Amino acid sequence: MPKKIIKRLMPDHQDIKDNKYLKVFGNLLHNPHLWHMNRHSVAKAFAIGLFFAFIPVPFQMVLAAGTAILIHGNLPLSIALVWLTNPLTMPAIFYACYIVGTWVVGAPAQEFAFEASWQWVVDSLSTIGPSFLLGCGVLASVFGIIGYFGIQALWRYSVVKAWQQRKNR
Repeated sequence: MPKKIIKRLMPDHQDIKDNKYLKVFGNLLHNPHLWHMNRHSVAKAFAIGLFFAFIPVPFQMVLAAGTAILIHGNLPLSIALVWLTNPLTMPAIFYACYIVGTWVVGAPAQEFAFEASWQWVVDSLSTIGPSFLLGCGVLASVFGIIGYFGIQALWRYSVVKAWQQRKNR
C-alpha cells in the first residue's frame, strides 16, 4: 500500500517542527491536518513538492511548507519531495528545464560552460535565462499535475485491490 511506504520514508514530525527555517510558521506547524496521511493530503503534497523541486530558488523547503500549510497538504512529504533536486540531480534536471524552455520558445539551444560564480549567473540571465526559467515553470507545472493525479490514481488502485483481496478471502 502506498501509505505504508510513504510513512516509512517521511521525515520525523519533531525534526520538521524544530527546523530553524520553518520556525517562521510558528504554531501553524501544530495543525494536525498537516500531518495526516490520506489520499487528498498526500496528493497535494506530491503536487507541492514536485512543483517546488523544479523552481530554482533558495529555500525551496520554506516555500513548499508555506504552500502545504495554505492548502492543507501533508507537510513532511511536501518538504521531503523538494529534495528531488539535490546537488547530484540538479545539473541534469536544470539542463532538462533549459532544453524544454528552448523547445517552448522555439529558440536554438546555446552552448555554454557553467562557472560557479555570481558574475556568470548575472551574465547568463540575459542569454540562457529566459529559456531556463520558462522550462522550469513548464516542468514544475507538468510534474506537479502528474504527481497529484498519479497519487490519486495509485491510491484508488491500491484501495480497490485491497478490497478485492478481502472479498476473495
